[in-house]
Amino acid sequence: MEAETNFSQIAPPVFDRENYQLWALRMEAYLEALDLWEAVEEDYEVIPLPNNPSVTQIKSHKEKKTRKSKAKATLFVAVSTTIFKRIMTLKTTKEIWDYPKEEYAGDERIRGMQVLNLIRGFELQKMKKAETIKEYSDRLLSIVNKVRLLGTKIDDSRIVEKILVTVPERYEASITTLENTKDLSMITLVELLNALQA
Repeated sequence: MEAETNFSQIAPPVFDRENYQLWALRMEAYLEALDLWEAVEEDYEVIPLPNNPSVTQIKSHKEKKTRKSKAKATLFVAVSTTIFKRIMTLKTTKEIWDYPKEEYAGDERIRGMQVLNLIRGFELQKMKKAETIKEYSDRLLSIVNKVRLLGTKIDDSRIVEKILVTVPERYEASITTLENTKDLSMITLVELLNALQA
């Protein structure tokens, strides 16, 4: 209970019209940690209590109502003032959650174009002479994670191939050693990075 209380004191990520997919991912995790995601995702209705309710019914009713209220309040504080003014009249948590998605995530065609541009950027990347393998892999992973946030899958094996093909000659000895000791088609990204950093 103390851990839950401590976590609820952490402010939720605030959406300010930039990087919707990143905010949505972080916000979903935040709501799950507070046990409020179900109140948003399922959009259940709190049914009024029957005449002469049992203690269990009263407790369940109060819990569901409280979860809905907490989820709504959390979503309201997790957006900028500009967005709040647009969603403040929405009644359900599902409507509040869906509004930024409809407004800022873009439709399938726009997301598809964003993915294509990111993949093109990924394909054009080359390691700079003064760059470390860690810096280069971080740059590649940044692009790949943006693609993944948009819903397109890129396997780590594709990143491994990219690194093997684009690293400078100074890594040739390390790559040759890897070829002699491991099957490069099965090597993980972590193994490759560890070998090249060593």
